[in-house]
Amino acid sequence: MSDYVIRSGDRAAFLAGLRELVAFLTANPAVAVPRHASVVVLVDASDPAARLDGVESVAAPLGVPAEDIGRGHVAARRYFGPISYGVVGIPPEERQ
Repeated sequence: MSDYVIRSGDRAAFLAGLRELVAFLTANPAVAVPRHASVVVLVDASDPAARLDGVESVAAPLGVPAEDIGRGHVAARRYFGPISYGVVGIPPEERQ
């Protein structure tokens, strides 16, 4: 059993929602779109090594490295044009 928890959702519902958004924006060209957008998966782990392991487990299939971004945070991000898909491990004292 891992020492981290990945806050993941319902994959089918998420993908259906993305398709619905694309269809809506395509059908409604008057609706503004953001310049950039991000989707982020969160990793919960009290221990810094476990936090890194959790982030790396999501980053590996994305083909990107996990990076220490300071103050106990670990992250990885892959870009698809102006949209990023990432993972972040946040220290327990900074979680809300």
